[in-house]
Amino acid sequence: MNQISPFRSSAFRITLVYVLLFSLSVGIILGFVYWSTIAYQNNQTEDNINAEILELSQVYERSGYPGLVTLLSQRVEQQSPGDSTVYLLTDSQFRPLVTNISGWPRLAFDREGGWMDFKLGAIEEEGATEVTARARALVFDNRYNLLVGRGMRDLANLQALVGRALVWGLVLTVALGLIGGFMMRQTLRSRLGAINQTSRRIMQGDLRRRIATRGTGDEFDELANNLNGMLDQIENGMEGVRRVSDNIAHDLKTPLARLKNKVEELKFKVAGRADEEIALDRILQEADGLLATFNALLRIARIEYSEQRKAFARVDINSILTDLIELYEPLAEEREQTFVAELGAAIEFDADRDMLFQAFANLIDNAIKYTPQGGQITLVSGQKGTDWFVEVADDGPGIAEAEYEKVVQRFYRIDPSRTTPGSGLGLALVFAVLKLHKLNLNFADNQPGLLVRISTDGPSANLQGGNKG
Repeated sequence: MNQISPFRSSAFRITLVYVLLFSLSVGIILGFVYWSTIAYQNNQTEDNINAEILELSQVYERSGYPGLVTLLSQRVEQQSPGDSTVYLLTDSQFRPLVTNISGWPRLAFDREGGWMDFKLGAIEEEGATEVTARARALVFDNRYNLLVGRGMRDLANLQALVGRALVWGLVLTVALGLIGGFMMRQTLRSRLGAINQTSRRIMQGDLRRRIATRGTGDEFDELANNLNGMLDQIENGMEGVRRVSDNIAHDLKTPLARLKNKVEELKFKVAGRADEEIALDRILQEADGLLATFNALLRIARIEYSEQRKAFARVDINSILTDLIELYEPLAEEREQTFVAELGAAIEFDADRDMLFQAFANLIDNAIKYTPQGGQITLVSGQKGTDWFVEVADDGPGIAEAEYEKVVQRFYRIDPSRTTPGSGLGLALVFAVLKLHKLNLNFADNQPGLLVRISTDGPSANLQGGNKG
Protein backbone atom coordinates (compact mmCIF):
# COMPACT_ATOMS: atom_id res chain seq x y z
CA MET A 1 0.00 0.00 0.00
CA ASN A 2 1.39 3.34 -1.01
CA GLN A 3 1.72 5.82 1.88
CA ILE A 4 0.74 9.40 1.09
CA SER A 5 2.75 12.14 2.77
CA PRO A 6 0.68 13.67 5.60
CA PHE A 7 1.24 17.16 4.16
CA ARG A 8 -0.20 16.04 0.79
CA SER A 9 -3.11 14.20 2.36
CA SER A 10 -6.55 15.73 1.86
CA ALA A 11 -7.47 14.45 5.33
CA PHE A 12 -4.54 16.39 6.80
CA ARG A 13 -5.57 19.59 5.00
CA ILE A 14 -9.18 19.19 6.13
CA THR A 15 -7.97 18.59 9.67
CA LEU A 16 -5.78 21.69 9.54
CA VAL A 17 -8.62 23.87 8.26
CA TYR A 18 -10.92 22.41 10.91
CA VAL A 19 -8.45 23.17 13.72
CA LEU A 20 -7.80 26.70 12.43
CA LEU A 21 -11.49 27.56 12.10
CA PHE A 22 -12.30 25.98 15.45
CA SER A 23 -9.46 27.86 17.18
CA LEU A 24 -10.37 31.12 15.45
CA SER A 25 -14.02 30.90 16.49
CA VAL A 26 -13.16 30.06 20.10
CA GLY A 27 -10.48 32.78 20.13
CA ILE A 28 -13.02 35.35 18.96
CA ILE A 29 -15.47 34.27 21.68
CA LEU A 30 -12.81 34.34 24.40
CA GLY A 31 -11.53 37.69 23.16
CA PHE A 32 -15.01 39.13 23.32
CA VAL A 33 -15.39 37.79 26.88
CA TYR A 34 -12.03 39.32 27.81
CA TRP A 35 -12.88 42.70 26.32
CA SER A 36 -16.35 42.71 27.87
CA THR A 37 -15.04 41.81 31.33
CA ILE A 38 -12.28 44.43 31.34
CA ALA A 39 -14.56 47.09 29.88
CA TYR A 40 -17.21 46.32 32.50
CA GLN A 41 -14.65 46.56 35.32
CA ASN A 42 -13.32 49.87 33.95
CA ASN A 43 -16.84 51.29 33.75
CA GLN A 44 -17.59 50.12 37.29
CA THR A 45 -14.43 51.80 38.60
CA GLU A 46 -15.19 55.07 36.82
CA ASP A 47 -18.82 54.99 37.99
CA ASN A 48 -17.66 54.56 41.60
CA ILE A 49 -15.20 57.47 41.27
CA ASN A 50 -17.89 59.68 39.73
CA ALA A 51 -20.24 58.79 42.58
CA GLU A 52 -17.55 59.75 45.13
CA ILE A 53 -16.88 63.09 43.41
CA LEU A 54 -20.59 63.85 43.16
CA GLU A 55 -21.04 63.18 46.85
CA LEU A 56 -17.99 65.33 47.82
CA SER A 57 -19.18 68.16 45.53
CA GLN A 58 -22.58 68.17 47.22
CA VAL A 59 -20.90 68.29 50.65
CA TYR A 60 -18.79 71.27 49.54
CA GLU A 61 -21.87 73.04 48.24
CA ARG A 62 -23.74 72.50 51.54
CA SER A 63 -20.93 72.83 54.14
CA GLY A 64 -18.12 74.51 52.26
CA TYR A 65 -14.46 73.87 52.87
CA PRO A 66 -14.79 72.76 56.56
CA GLY A 67 -17.42 70.12 55.73
CA LEU A 68 -15.32 68.78 52.81
CA VAL A 69 -12.18 68.55 54.97
CA THR A 70 -14.06 66.81 57.77
CA LEU A 71 -15.56 64.18 55.44
CA LEU A 72 -12.27 63.55 53.63
CA SER A 73 -10.41 63.22 56.95
CA GLN A 74 -12.94 60.69 58.20
CA ARG A 75 -12.67 58.61 55.06
CA VAL A 76 -8.88 58.62 55.08
CA GLU A 77 -8.80 57.61 58.75
CA GLN A 78 -11.44 54.89 58.30
CA GLN A 79 -9.83 53.47 55.16
CA SER A 80 -9.12 49.76 55.50
CA PRO A 81 -5.65 48.32 54.59
CA GLY A 82 -6.92 46.74 51.42
CA ASP A 83 -8.85 49.80 50.25
CA SER A 84 -7.15 51.42 47.26
CA THR A 85 -9.32 54.57 47.08
CA VAL A 86 -7.27 57.74 46.49
CA TYR A 87 -8.19 61.05 48.20
CA LEU A 88 -6.22 64.25 47.74
CA LEU A 89 -7.28 67.85 48.52
CA THR A 90 -4.77 70.63 47.79
CA ASP A 91 -4.78 74.39 47.68
CA SER A 92 -4.35 76.34 44.47
CA GLN A 93 -0.58 75.71 44.61
CA PHE A 94 -1.15 71.92 44.83
CA ARG A 95 0.05 71.82 48.44
CA PRO A 96 -1.63 68.84 50.17
CA LEU A 97 -4.33 69.63 52.72
CA VAL A 98 -5.95 66.21 53.18
CA THR A 99 -4.52 63.16 51.48
CA ASN A 100 -3.60 59.51 51.69
CA ILE A 101 -0.92 59.72 48.97
CA SER A 102 2.40 61.59 48.86
CA GLY A 103 1.18 64.44 46.69
CA TRP A 104 -0.26 65.54 43.40
CA PRO A 105 0.98 63.17 40.67
CA ARG A 106 3.49 64.83 38.39
CA LEU A 107 3.73 62.12 35.69
CA ALA A 108 0.04 61.70 35.21
CA PHE A 109 -1.46 60.81 31.85
CA ASP A 110 -4.29 63.34 31.43
CA ARG A 111 -7.47 62.17 29.73
CA GLU A 112 -10.68 63.97 28.74
CA GLY A 113 -13.13 64.93 31.48
CA GLY A 114 -10.46 65.44 34.13
CA TRP A 115 -9.46 61.78 34.15
CA MET A 116 -5.81 60.83 34.63
CA ASP A 117 -3.76 57.66 35.03
CA PHE A 118 -0.62 57.60 37.16
CA LYS A 119 1.62 55.31 39.15
CA LEU A 120 0.39 54.75 42.69
CA GLY A 121 2.87 54.00 45.46
CA ALA A 122 1.92 55.91 48.64
CA ILE A 123 -0.80 53.57 49.85
CA GLU A 124 0.63 50.34 48.48
CA GLU A 125 1.05 47.45 50.84
CA GLU A 126 4.59 46.68 51.94
CA GLY A 127 6.36 44.50 49.42
CA ALA A 128 3.69 44.94 46.76
CA THR A 129 4.52 45.93 43.25
CA GLU A 130 3.66 49.38 41.94
CA VAL A 131 0.36 49.61 40.13
CA THR A 132 -1.52 52.20 38.13
CA ALA A 133 -4.23 54.38 39.61
CA ARG A 134 -7.11 56.06 37.83
CA ALA A 135 -8.48 59.30 39.22
CA ARG A 136 -10.54 62.36 38.36
CA ALA A 137 -9.65 65.92 39.28
CA LEU A 138 -12.09 68.66 40.27
CA VAL A 139 -11.50 72.35 41.12
CA PHE A 140 -13.58 74.18 43.76
CA ASP A 141 -13.83 77.97 43.37
CA ASN A 142 -10.32 78.11 41.87
CA ARG A 143 -9.01 77.68 45.41
CA TYR A 144 -8.98 73.94 46.04
CA ASN A 145 -8.05 70.98 43.85
CA LEU A 146 -9.70 67.66 44.58
CA LEU A 147 -8.40 64.33 43.25
CA VAL A 148 -10.47 61.15 43.79
CA GLY A 149 -9.44 57.82 42.32
CA ARG A 150 -8.84 54.12 42.78
CA GLY A 151 -5.87 51.85 42.43
CA MET A 152 -6.18 49.48 39.46
CA ARG A 153 -4.56 46.50 41.16
CA ASP A 154 -7.82 44.52 41.14
CA LEU A 155 -8.32 45.38 37.50
CA ALA A 156 -4.72 44.37 36.71
CA ASN A 157 -5.23 41.08 38.57
CA LEU A 158 -8.46 40.53 36.70
CA GLN A 159 -6.76 41.28 33.39
CA ALA A 160 -3.99 38.80 34.21
CA LEU A 161 -6.51 36.18 35.32
CA VAL A 162 -8.72 36.57 32.27
CA GLY A 163 -5.63 36.73 30.03
CA ARG A 164 -4.32 33.44 31.43
CA ALA A 165 -7.76 31.91 31.04
CA LEU A 166 -7.80 33.13 27.45
CA VAL A 167 -4.39 31.61 26.70
CA TRP A 168 -5.22 28.29 28.34
CA GLY A 169 -8.59 28.30 26.65
CA LEU A 170 -6.91 28.72 23.28
CA VAL A 171 -4.36 26.01 24.12
CA LEU A 172 -7.14 23.66 25.19
CA THR A 173 -9.12 24.57 22.10
CA VAL A 174 -6.19 23.79 19.81
CA ALA A 175 -5.54 20.53 21.67
CA LEU A 176 -9.19 19.48 21.43
CA GLY A 177 -9.26 20.61 17.81
CA LEU A 178 -6.20 18.51 17.03
CA ILE A 179 -7.72 15.50 18.77
CA GLY A 180 -11.02 15.99 16.97
CA GLY A 181 -9.19 16.60 13.69
CA PHE A 182 -7.07 13.48 14.20
CA MET A 183 -10.19 11.42 14.86
CA MET A 184 -11.82 12.87 11.76
CA ARG A 185 -8.67 12.17 9.72
CA GLN A 186 -8.60 8.59 10.98
CA THR A 187 -12.24 8.18 10.03
CA LEU A 188 -11.59 9.55 6.55
CA ARG A 189 -8.50 7.37 6.14
CA SER A 190 -10.41 4.31 7.32
CA ARG A 191 -13.31 4.80 4.91
CA LEU A 192 -11.13 5.88 1.99
CA GLY A 193 -8.57 3.18 2.80
CA ALA A 194 -11.27 0.51 2.50
CA ILE A 195 -12.32 1.95 -0.87
CA ASN A 196 -8.70 2.12 -2.10
CA GLN A 197 -7.93 -1.41 -0.92
CA THR A 198 -10.97 -2.80 -2.69
CA SER A 199 -10.12 -0.78 -5.80
CA ARG A 200 -6.61 -2.27 -5.88
CA ARG A 201 -8.04 -5.78 -5.61
CA ILE A 202 -10.39 -4.99 -8.47
CA MET A 203 -7.52 -3.58 -10.58
CA GLN A 204 -5.64 -6.82 -9.98
CA GLY A 205 -8.49 -8.65 -11.67
CA ASP A 206 -10.93 -9.52 -8.89
CA LEU A 207 -13.95 -7.95 -10.57
CA ARG A 208 -16.37 -9.73 -8.24
CA ARG A 209 -15.18 -7.75 -5.22
CA ARG A 210 -17.33 -4.85 -4.04
CA ILE A 211 -16.86 -1.93 -1.65
CA ALA A 212 -18.42 -2.55 1.75
CA THR A 213 -20.97 -0.08 3.13
CA ARG A 214 -21.80 0.63 6.77
CA GLY A 215 -25.49 1.33 6.35
CA THR A 216 -25.18 4.88 7.67
CA GLY A 217 -26.48 6.44 4.47
CA ASP A 218 -23.71 9.05 4.51
CA GLU A 219 -21.67 10.35 1.59
CA PHE A 220 -19.23 7.45 1.77
CA ASP A 221 -22.04 4.91 1.56
CA GLU A 222 -23.48 6.82 -1.38
CA LEU A 223 -20.05 6.82 -3.08
CA ALA A 224 -19.61 3.09 -2.38
CA ASN A 225 -23.07 2.30 -3.78
CA ASN A 226 -22.39 4.31 -6.94
CA LEU A 227 -19.00 2.64 -7.43
CA ASN A 228 -20.51 -0.79 -6.82
CA GLY A 229 -23.22 -0.06 -9.36
CA MET A 230 -20.59 1.02 -11.88
CA LEU A 231 -18.57 -2.13 -11.19
CA ASP A 232 -21.67 -4.25 -11.69
CA GLN A 233 -22.21 -2.75 -15.13
CA ILE A 234 -18.53 -3.15 -16.06
CA GLU A 235 -18.48 -6.76 -14.86
CA ASN A 236 -21.70 -7.56 -16.69
CA GLY A 237 -20.27 -6.07 -19.88
CA MET A 238 -17.01 -7.99 -19.57
CA GLU A 239 -18.85 -11.18 -18.62
CA GLY A 240 -21.01 -10.75 -21.70
CA VAL A 241 -17.98 -10.36 -23.96
CA ARG A 242 -16.23 -13.33 -22.37
CA ARG A 243 -19.37 -15.44 -22.51
CA VAL A 244 -19.80 -14.68 -26.20
CA SER A 245 -16.18 -15.56 -26.99
CA ASP A 246 -16.37 -18.72 -24.89
CA ASN A 247 -19.66 -19.75 -26.48
CA ILE A 248 -18.24 -19.11 -29.94
CA ALA A 249 -15.18 -21.19 -29.08
CA HIS A 250 -17.35 -23.99 -27.71
CA ASP A 251 -19.83 -23.95 -30.59
CA LEU A 252 -17.15 -23.85 -33.30
CA LYS A 253 -14.90 -26.46 -31.74
CA THR A 254 -17.11 -29.40 -32.72
CA PRO A 255 -17.73 -28.45 -36.40
CA LEU A 256 -14.05 -27.56 -36.73
CA ALA A 257 -13.10 -31.01 -35.43
CA ARG A 258 -15.48 -32.55 -37.99
CA LEU A 259 -13.92 -30.42 -40.70
CA LYS A 260 -10.48 -31.65 -39.69
CA ASN A 261 -11.68 -35.28 -39.84
CA LYS A 262 -13.16 -34.71 -43.32
CA VAL A 263 -9.89 -33.16 -44.50
CA GLU A 264 -7.94 -36.14 -43.14
CA GLU A 265 -10.30 -38.51 -44.97
CA LEU A 266 -9.85 -36.48 -48.12
CA LYS A 267 -6.08 -36.58 -47.69
CA PHE A 268 -6.25 -40.36 -47.50
CA LYS A 269 -8.20 -40.42 -50.76
CA VAL A 270 -5.71 -38.21 -52.63
CA ALA A 271 -2.67 -40.13 -51.40
CA GLY A 272 0.06 -40.01 -54.01
CA ARG A 273 -0.94 -36.63 -55.42
CA ALA A 274 1.71 -34.30 -53.98
CA ASP A 275 0.06 -30.94 -54.68
CA GLU A 276 -3.25 -31.98 -53.15
CA GLU A 277 -1.51 -33.48 -50.10
CA ILE A 278 0.49 -30.27 -49.50
CA ALA A 279 -2.65 -28.15 -49.74
CA LEU A 280 -4.54 -30.44 -47.37
CA ASP A 281 -1.60 -30.45 -44.92
CA ARG A 282 -1.76 -26.66 -44.78
CA ILE A 283 -5.51 -26.84 -44.13
CA LEU A 284 -4.90 -29.34 -41.34
CA GLN A 285 -2.25 -27.05 -39.79
CA GLU A 286 -4.67 -24.14 -39.81
CA ALA A 287 -7.39 -26.33 -38.31
CA ASP A 288 -5.01 -27.50 -35.58
CA GLY A 289 -4.15 -23.86 -34.84
CA LEU A 290 -7.80 -22.89 -34.59
CA LEU A 291 -8.55 -25.89 -32.37
CA ALA A 292 -5.61 -24.95 -30.14
CA THR A 293 -6.96 -21.40 -29.90
CA PHE A 294 -10.47 -22.55 -29.00
CA ASN A 295 -9.09 -25.05 -26.48
CA ALA A 296 -7.04 -22.25 -24.88
CA LEU A 297 -10.10 -19.98 -24.68
CA LEU A 298 -12.19 -22.68 -23.09
CA ARG A 299 -9.40 -23.59 -20.68
CA ILE A 300 -9.03 -19.94 -19.62
CA ALA A 301 -12.81 -19.71 -19.11
CA ARG A 302 -12.82 -22.88 -16.98
CA ILE A 303 -9.94 -21.53 -14.88
CA GLU A 304 -11.57 -18.12 -14.36
CA TYR A 305 -15.01 -19.41 -13.44
CA SER A 306 -14.20 -22.67 -11.69
CA GLU A 307 -13.76 -23.54 -8.03
CA GLN A 308 -10.70 -25.63 -8.69
CA ARG A 309 -8.90 -24.33 -5.59
CA LYS A 310 -10.92 -26.90 -3.69
CA ALA A 311 -9.04 -29.65 -5.55
CA PHE A 312 -5.56 -28.25 -4.84
CA ALA A 313 -2.93 -30.63 -3.47
CA ARG A 314 0.63 -30.29 -2.20
CA VAL A 315 3.02 -30.23 -5.17
CA ASP A 316 6.78 -29.84 -5.57
CA ILE A 317 7.45 -26.84 -7.81
CA ASN A 318 10.99 -28.01 -8.63
CA SER A 319 9.58 -31.37 -9.74
CA ILE A 320 7.41 -29.55 -12.30
CA LEU A 321 10.39 -27.50 -13.47
CA THR A 322 12.58 -30.62 -13.78
CA ASP A 323 10.01 -32.24 -16.08
CA LEU A 324 9.88 -29.05 -18.16
CA ILE A 325 13.68 -28.97 -18.43
CA GLU A 326 13.70 -32.51 -19.81
CA LEU A 327 10.92 -31.55 -22.23
CA TYR A 328 12.34 -28.28 -23.57
CA GLU A 329 16.11 -28.73 -23.32
CA PRO A 330 16.25 -30.80 -26.55
CA LEU A 331 14.21 -28.12 -28.35
CA ALA A 332 16.63 -25.43 -27.20
CA GLU A 333 19.62 -27.52 -28.34
CA GLU A 334 17.95 -28.02 -31.69
CA ARG A 335 17.77 -24.23 -32.05
CA GLU A 336 21.41 -23.96 -30.92
CA GLN A 337 20.36 -22.17 -27.73
CA THR A 338 21.82 -22.58 -24.25
CA PHE A 339 19.34 -23.72 -21.61
CA VAL A 340 20.61 -22.93 -18.09
CA ALA A 341 18.68 -24.21 -15.04
CA GLU A 342 19.44 -23.24 -11.45
CA LEU A 343 16.94 -24.87 -9.12
CA GLY A 344 17.16 -24.21 -5.39
CA ALA A 345 15.81 -26.24 -2.50
CA ALA A 346 12.54 -28.12 -2.81
CA ILE A 347 9.50 -25.85 -2.91
CA GLU A 348 6.14 -27.23 -1.78
CA PHE A 349 2.95 -25.40 -2.62
CA ASP A 350 -0.79 -26.12 -2.66
CA ALA A 351 -1.72 -26.04 -6.33
CA ASP A 352 -3.12 -27.77 -9.38
CA ARG A 353 -0.03 -29.45 -10.86
CA ASP A 354 -1.35 -29.62 -14.41
CA MET A 355 -2.25 -25.93 -14.43
CA LEU A 356 1.15 -24.83 -13.11
CA PHE A 357 2.87 -27.16 -15.56
CA GLN A 358 0.97 -25.49 -18.43
CA ALA A 359 1.76 -21.98 -17.13
CA PHE A 360 5.50 -22.63 -16.75
CA ALA A 361 5.54 -24.44 -20.10
CA ASN A 362 4.03 -21.40 -21.85
CA LEU A 363 6.71 -19.13 -20.37
CA ILE A 364 9.58 -21.43 -21.37
CA ASP A 365 8.07 -21.98 -24.83
CA ASN A 366 7.83 -18.21 -25.34
CA ALA A 367 11.44 -17.76 -24.21
CA ILE A 368 12.68 -20.37 -26.70
CA LYS A 369 10.47 -19.02 -29.47
CA TYR A 370 11.76 -15.44 -29.18
CA THR A 371 15.40 -16.11 -28.28
CA PRO A 372 17.67 -15.91 -31.35
CA GLN A 373 19.95 -18.71 -32.45
CA GLY A 374 22.90 -18.99 -30.09
CA GLY A 375 20.99 -17.17 -27.31
CA GLN A 376 20.45 -18.29 -23.74
CA ILE A 377 17.35 -19.20 -21.71
CA THR A 378 17.67 -19.23 -17.93
CA LEU A 379 15.33 -20.96 -15.49
CA VAL A 380 15.87 -20.14 -11.80
CA SER A 381 13.94 -21.08 -8.66
CA GLY A 382 14.62 -20.13 -5.06
CA GLN A 383 13.24 -19.27 -1.66
CA LYS A 384 13.42 -16.26 0.67
CA GLY A 385 12.05 -17.28 4.03
CA THR A 386 8.55 -18.60 3.52
CA ASP A 387 8.26 -17.05 0.03
CA TRP A 388 9.46 -18.61 -3.20
CA PHE A 389 9.99 -17.49 -6.78
CA VAL A 390 10.56 -18.84 -10.29
CA GLU A 391 12.24 -16.74 -12.99
CA VAL A 392 12.36 -17.38 -16.72
CA ALA A 393 14.78 -15.10 -18.60
CA ASP A 394 15.91 -14.86 -22.22
CA ASP A 395 18.06 -12.55 -24.33
CA GLY A 396 15.55 -12.02 -27.12
CA PRO A 397 13.91 -8.74 -28.19
CA GLY A 398 12.04 -8.39 -24.89
CA ILE A 399 8.89 -6.37 -24.24
CA ALA A 400 8.62 -2.61 -23.77
CA GLU A 401 7.61 -1.59 -20.28
CA ALA A 402 4.53 0.17 -21.63
CA GLU A 403 3.31 -3.22 -22.93
CA TYR A 404 3.54 -5.09 -19.62
CA GLU A 405 -0.09 -4.53 -18.70
CA LYS A 406 -1.33 -5.36 -22.19
CA VAL A 407 0.50 -8.59 -23.00
CA VAL A 408 -1.69 -10.63 -20.63
CA GLN A 409 -4.87 -9.62 -22.44
CA ARG A 410 -6.55 -12.17 -24.66
CA PHE A 411 -5.40 -12.06 -28.29
CA TYR A 412 -3.06 -9.12 -27.64
CA ARG A 413 0.23 -9.39 -29.53
CA ILE A 414 2.93 -6.76 -29.79
CA ASP A 415 3.82 -5.69 -33.33
CA PRO A 416 7.14 -7.63 -33.78
CA SER A 417 5.44 -10.91 -32.82
CA ARG A 418 2.56 -10.67 -35.29
CA THR A 419 4.59 -12.39 -38.00
CA THR A 420 5.29 -15.44 -35.81
CA PRO A 421 2.87 -18.31 -35.14
CA GLY A 422 0.65 -17.83 -32.13
CA SER A 423 -2.78 -16.69 -31.03
CA GLY A 424 -1.99 -14.23 -28.27
CA LEU A 425 -3.44 -16.49 -25.56
CA GLY A 426 -0.26 -17.89 -23.98
CA LEU A 427 0.27 -15.25 -21.30
CA ALA A 428 -3.49 -14.83 -20.86
CA LEU A 429 -3.58 -18.48 -19.82
CA VAL A 430 -0.53 -17.97 -17.56
CA PHE A 431 -2.18 -14.97 -15.91
CA ALA A 432 -5.45 -16.85 -15.33
CA VAL A 433 -3.61 -19.79 -13.72
CA LEU A 434 -1.49 -17.54 -11.48
CA LYS A 435 -4.51 -15.50 -10.47
CA LEU A 436 -6.31 -18.69 -9.41
CA HIS A 437 -3.24 -19.69 -7.37
CA LYS A 438 -2.89 -16.16 -5.90
CA LEU A 439 0.64 -15.84 -7.30
CA ASN A 440 2.31 -12.65 -8.52
CA LEU A 441 3.37 -12.11 -12.14
CA ASN A 442 5.99 -9.47 -12.90
CA PHE A 443 7.94 -8.53 -16.02
CA ALA A 444 11.36 -6.87 -16.11
CA ASP A 445 14.04 -5.90 -18.63
CA ASN A 446 16.74 -8.60 -18.79
CA GLN A 447 19.10 -6.28 -20.74
CA PRO A 448 18.67 -7.66 -23.34
CA GLY A 449 15.57 -9.78 -23.36
CA LEU A 450 12.73 -10.36 -20.94
CA LEU A 451 12.69 -11.62 -17.37
CA VAL A 452 9.42 -13.09 -16.11
CA ARG A 453 9.08 -13.62 -12.35
CA ILE A 454 6.42 -15.70 -10.64
CA SER A 455 6.45 -15.33 -6.89
CA THR A 456 4.55 -15.36 -3.62
CA ASP A 457 6.32 -12.21 -2.37
CA GLY A 458 6.21 -8.53 -3.33
CA PRO A 459 3.52 -6.55 -5.13
CA SER A 460 2.01 -8.13 -8.20
CA ALA A 461 2.08 -6.22 -11.46
CA ASN A 462 -1.28 -4.70 -12.25
CA LEU A 463 -1.71 -6.87 -15.31
CA GLN A 464 -5.04 -7.49 -16.92
CA GLY A 465 -5.33 -9.94 -19.74
CA GLY A 466 -2.83 -11.10 -23.06
CA ASN A 467 0.45 -12.33 -24.65
CA LYS A 468 3.26 -11.52 -26.94
CA GLY A 469 2.83 -14.70 -28.88
